[in-house]
Amino acid sequence: MERNVSLWRSWRERFNRSRWGFEWRYWRGRTPWDTQITPPEVMEFIARTPPGRALDLGCGTGTNAVTLARHGWQVTGVDFAPKAIRAARRKAAAQGLEISFHAADVTDLRMLTGLYDYVLDIGCLFVLREADRVKYAQGLSRLTRPQAWYMLYAWLPRPWKGGFMGISPEELESLIGGQFMKVRQVIGEERGFPSAWYWFRRR
Repeated sequence: MERNVSLWRSWRERFNRSRWGFEWRYWRGRTPWDTQITPPEVMEFIARTPPGRALDLGCGTGTNAVTLARHGWQVTGVDFAPKAIRAARRKAAAQGLEISFHAADVTDLRMLTGLYDYVLDIGCLFVLREADRVKYAQGLSRLTRPQAWYMLYAWLPRPWKGGFMGISPEELESLIGGQFMKVRQVIGEERGFPSAWYWFRRR
């Protein structure tokens, strides 16, 4: 019986983290992360940074991609939930904005070329497994020009559905510190659990 429960939990966790798990949540309207509001940290960055090429990883329904495009950025958005990407394309079209959206996995960005000046990730990296984080970091390094900005919002490790979810500052430094220099870190909380914003520059 205990083995069956363990197998069920393992399967459920894999489903919840999968493309189909997120697609299912979008279909059911259970997307608490989709606030439709660009965070003040991103707005502050936009206000003080000249526009260039931006990449939004885990872009969801395109709220932040649209905000960046409205401020003059040339934007690419990637998310592995097709329903979210379809919504993002409709949102951009309704405002007459040219944004390149891709329904794809952030651990495999071979379809993208050229270099980006700014990469934004709000809540994507920390849900990946260790091997996928390495692939993500490789793609991030390949696609960013020297001195490019990388902004990340991530949970710090916390209990989550019988296990743990999140990434620590030390794990993040080990993952990308060789290619990116941390400029700023702000620890906060989300629903009573610790989370953090990070600002990095490509070396």
